[in-house]
Amino acid sequence: MTAPLRLGMLTPSSNTVLEPLTAAMLAEAPGGKPPGITAHFARFRVVAIDLGEGSRAQFDTAPVLAAAELLADAKVHAICWNGTSGSWLGLAQDRALCAAITARTGIPATTATLALMRAVRALGARRIGLVTPYLAAVQRAIAARWAEEGLEVVAERHLEDPGNYSFAGHDEAVVARLVREVAAEGPEAIAIHCTNFRGGRVAPGLEAELDLPVLDSVAVSLWGAIGAAGGDATPLRRHGRVFALPW
Repeated sequence: MTAPLRLGMLTPSSNTVLEPLTAAMLAEAPGGKPPGITAHFARFRVVAIDLGEGSRAQFDTAPVLAAAELLADAKVHAICWNGTSGSWLGLAQDRALCAAITARTGIPATTATLALMRAVRALGARRIGLVTPYLAAVQRAIAARWAEEGLEVVAERHLEDPGNYSFAGHDEAVVARLVREVAAEGPEAIAIHCTNFRGGRVAPGLEAELDLPVLDSVAVSLWGAIGAAGGDATPLRRHGRVFALPW
């Protein structure tokens, strides 16, 4: 793929973590200066995370495709839905969304959740620890959906926060504490699975401390977008083990 590699990022409207963290990771990479990799963001409305019909309606295809079409105007090389809704609504929904995006724009697509599934398979991990700020009902739905994909959530921590804007208010120390608690229960990898949660900065240090892959969803989404675009993510490996994995 010729440089610069342009990545289109579909972003929840109330998310305040994803954009600055993604930009910072790209800026701090050896190849982060042009010609390198750039991220371009389009938002659609997401303001609450629960299992109710109102929350489900936020993820209807029409507004997502409209945002994807705007990203296509920037001639991006891949489009990533930087949200984790497929984790509780079902991966079939994410797969159908990616197919619809590609059919509409001609651009390859992935999601935070589909990229995570690909990462854990590349790691050979089956027993997963799950850290989120979500409600217990959402957490249970995630575990059930992941079981359909052959993954067992063997340990979890959540914060019973209905979000979405409020997720960013939990500081990095809270995220790190939850990861350490989950690690004590023996998973093969840990997913910090929310793109408005402050796990990206602490994940690399926790990987070294715990000797476990710690897969932050912002980092995983960026890795997935780079892979979908046919790019090389390895210059970003200082931001987590995921960036050393093959796509």
